[in-house]
Amino acid sequence: MATEGGGKEMNEIKTQFTTREGLYKLLPHSEYSRPNRVPFNSQGSNPVRVSFVNLNDQSGNGDRLCFNVGRELYFYIYKGVRKAADLSKPIDKRIYKGTQPTCHDFNHLTATAESVSLLVGFSAGQVQLIDPIKKETSKLFNEERLIDKSRVTCVKWVPGSESLFLVAHSSGSMYLYNVEHTCGTTAPHYQLLKQGESFAVHTCKSKSTRNPLLKWTVGEGALNEFAFSPDGKFLACVSQDGFLRVFNFDSVELHGTMKSYFGGLLCVCWSPDGKYIVTGGEDDLVTVWSFVDCRVIARGHGHKSWVSVVAFDPYTTSVEEGDPMEFSGSDEDFQDLLHFGRDRANSTQSRLSKRNSTDSRPVSVTYRFGSVGQDTQLCLWDLTEDILFPHQPLSRARTHTNVMNATSPPAGSNGNSVTTPGNSVPPPLPRSNSLPHSAVSNAGSKSSVMDGAIASGVSKFATLSLHDRKERHHEKDHKRNHSMGHISSKSSDKLNLVTKTKTDPAKTLGTPLCPRMEDVPLLEPLICKKIAHERLTVLIFLEDCIVTACQEGFICTWGRPGKVGSLSSPSQASSPGGTVV
Repeated sequence: MATEGGGKEMNEIKTQFTTREGLYKLLPHSEYSRPNRVPFNSQGSNPVRVSFVNLNDQSGNGDRLCFNVGRELYFYIYKGVRKAADLSKPIDKRIYKGTQPTCHDFNHLTATAESVSLLVGFSAGQVQLIDPIKKETSKLFNEERLIDKSRVTCVKWVPGSESLFLVAHSSGSMYLYNVEHTCGTTAPHYQLLKQGESFAVHTCKSKSTRNPLLKWTVGEGALNEFAFSPDGKFLACVSQDGFLRVFNFDSVELHGTMKSYFGGLLCVCWSPDGKYIVTGGEDDLVTVWSFVDCRVIARGHGHKSWVSVVAFDPYTTSVEEGDPMEFSGSDEDFQDLLHFGRDRANSTQSRLSKRNSTDSRPVSVTYRFGSVGQDTQLCLWDLTEDILFPHQPLSRARTHTNVMNATSPPAGSNGNSVTTPGNSVPPPLPRSNSLPHSAVSNAGSKSSVMDGAIASGVSKFATLSLHDRKERHHEKDHKRNHSMGHISSKSSDKLNLVTKTKTDPAKTLGTPLCPRMEDVPLLEPLICKKIAHERLTVLIFLEDCIVTACQEGFICTWGRPGKVGSLSSPSQASSPGGTVV
């Protein structure tokens, strides 16, 4: 299934592929690159990255795209499947000396047609805040490299915040910044806030509030990427030491860990409902990890080299009536989750949420995700119910009390019972014919189960709680109040449960941290196609297309089935960022 033909055919670059939805087609006129379209000599350069933002303007063409190539940074109107790209007119172009852009992120919350906030991380450790529309360079963080001298690997705005952002470095550290604060003229002094197995969090100790607000030291070696959960409450980090670590971002608690089969983990993403995390790395595998059960549930083998990007496709979630599976939460909860960041729910996801009104007919859900790698190949994967819920009892009970206490109802029930957080350790799962309820599915509700679980297990210290992120003006007033006194002693008990299962990395194979290959299902890709000459570094799923990019600096648009014909038709100029019905 993954290979077609041999010899020359294997090395041909594909311009289309077919899945159960239909034909995906490369749109040559929608290719973005440097204006001269010359392939970039990528030797020794940082990966090409792409960021999108929708400005919500009235023209129906509000999508903007930013990408870095070598020392250059470009900002264009993105016309997607509708119109050909005009490379002669970048809205903004910057060329840097002495350092290269490595990553970037738009603030979707504050973006307007007149102004947009773009964070750019650099190879020498600095972070720049720019407005490509106003052509302003407003601020430079870590300018003197007193905070961290190593390369910025990942930068992201904290979900729901206009001013907080998180930066990861190849040193293995992450820093929380506030755009309103300065970085100071001296190196920061730190005070320990919390320590756990292979991680420590420090606050910045100074008379006046300054950046960074927090310093996270995670694992050993570079911290390659992090991703916030759809509800913004959890943070998944992947490191060069091969570990995935998932934290409660507000209470700085370790929720769970996973180890790669071998080598470093390079990329991570969340399913749109927050129930699953997928990683990719130097073991050439994609690994699916259950957030609820804190365990590996599948691996996928299709790449022949390192996996550089993994991403879920929120627009190709198959929903079928009549199969034994259930979702909890209201329509609003799901819309909130699927809306986060750039994810805009389509009709399939609406069906997902509407299903909750009639509990008698369960639904079956198939998650679609994709991966690209240094082997220049794009793989698409389906995560199906037979993998998620095998029809035999699971071999081990979930024993960590730091895992959300939720049980699957017995066979035949409607799947809406969730145990209260105060209950004791949940029993082993019965035959899994319904979905274990992740607390994240209730994220939209104020009385969510997760809040209860946190409150019963750990008394949260107010200074780090970012739940009231909408009251952003108060944040800068209380960020200085971090102290050890805010943390309950119970937190160490909770951490100890995790540390007891943690062993030397060399001895993790065959344990729940890193099951043997034969112990978990092995996925085969739906498609596995060579689509570039150079290693692939970008994979983004939009409503009417898939966007990929390679190290030569070419950003490619693949029209989804049924969407390609709209390229020449101005009447169908609906933006990918259209409103959700």
